[in-house]
Amino acid sequence: MDYDEVDALRRHSPAWRLLRADNAALIVSFLGRVFVDENVRELAASTLQERLDDVLFSLNQRGDVMYPKSAKAYLDDWASAEAGWLRKYYLTGSDEPRFDATPALEKAVAFMAGLRDREFVGTESRLNTLFELLRQMVYGTETDPAKRLAELHRQRAELDAEIARVERGELTLLDPVAQRDQFQQFATMARELLSDFREVEANFRELDRAMRVQITSWDGGKGELLDEILRTRGGIAESDQGKTFGAFYDFLLSSDRQAEFAALLDQVLALDAVGSDADARLRHVHYDWLAAGERTQTTVRMLSEQLRRFLDDRVWLENRRIVELLRSVEAYAYELRNSSDLPGMELDETVPRVLLPMERRLYTPKRKLAIDSIVQAGDVDFDSAALFEQVYVDSAELAEEVRNALTGQSQIGLTAVIDTRPLQRGLAELVAYLALDDDAFTVVFDEHHRDEVSWVGDGGTTRVATVPRVTFARTGGR
Repeated sequence: MDYDEVDALRRHSPAWRLLRADNAALIVSFLGRVFVDENVRELAASTLQERLDDVLFSLNQRGDVMYPKSAKAYLDDWASAEAGWLRKYYLTGSDEPRFDATPALEKAVAFMAGLRDREFVGTESRLNTLFELLRQMVYGTETDPAKRLAELHRQRAELDAEIARVERGELTLLDPVAQRDQFQQFATMARELLSDFREVEANFRELDRAMRVQITSWDGGKGELLDEILRTRGGIAESDQGKTFGAFYDFLLSSDRQAEFAALLDQVLALDAVGSDADARLRHVHYDWLAAGERTQTTVRMLSEQLRRFLDDRVWLENRRIVELLRSVEAYAYELRNSSDLPGMELDETVPRVLLPMERRLYTPKRKLAIDSIVQAGDVDFDSAALFEQVYVDSAELAEEVRNALTGQSQIGLTAVIDTRPLQRGLAELVAYLALDDDAFTVVFDEHHRDEVSWVGDGGTTRVATVPRVTFARTGGR
């Protein structure tokens, strides 16, 4: 890093400002424990104030350093734009503010943790990891099939040799030093992953903020703006950061991978060289990863919804402007209507209808249909009684019956109406009741309850129908 870069960080970096702050010890210890050590991604203001009140009371009791402000005042200072160590925001439908740590706080806490003396510093595992990463990059980009085959043969030879040694009973075990070395590297990378999630979320917010600025200052066409927005939103997922986050999140959602990871972690923590010095939170670190990843995904979904509402508001303003222009044109037309300088002309409609020549349909001659009017004589000896046995239900008569039943009460059930006036035309009359449509009442169907309706059919047979509960409710003012 050159001089100008370091000087810019000293003047503009929130993490640097935190390390130089007078209350750095309070900020790093309290916020680091709440948001970093406990991996809290969202906390209500009242809860955070209560916890800070307890810490301030304990520190003021010691007497060496005094903190005169209230907990709320300290939190507002730490969340201000000048500090930038907390993010203060409101959830939809809530009037209580929420707090979350910023990436600057994560970086400052990590820097302070790195200043502590370590009793054990492992180097072998990190060297092996670096060597393996280089090997994966070299052979993962190799286009020569011969070299790829040579590498695969080398790996197979090493596996065959290892299998032969195990078959002979020669087991190569990690000594306690190597176990501690590799577990230390695992713990460091696990905590760094949790910190990276918060920075990824902050980067997504910055991309969304830049997009909103672009929408606000856009002076081109709406179609071009939409293309640019879709390209930018797609660019978030297609960026290097978006691709790696998507791949990592898919890995977390795999139940098989989670089960394998949990089993391996339990076996490692059961080792004597590791279990005594292991952080208790590492036992459930994969659940912390999943919660942090879901938080980031939720943020992306929330930003998409906010962007859609932002665009809807912009479209509403544009439509309102169009309506204002149309009304101004209409007002100007009213002014010109009585002007003596223009020839008089009247329109049958409120607006002129414009039809282009190619929009008119071509002339199509009507087809003359031949009608066969020859009627064959029917059989004289047939029974015509069936023509007079059709059942007719007068809906107006049924509606009048319901209106009379609603006199003096606001609602009545179908079964009560039928008890007063039994069905005379059977199922057809019941169906007519269900299809009534009248201004004096509404028909309400309750699908969760059933009623039985009975009537006497042909030959004196009693028939029963099970229908949803129907209620006739009188409309207002009737």
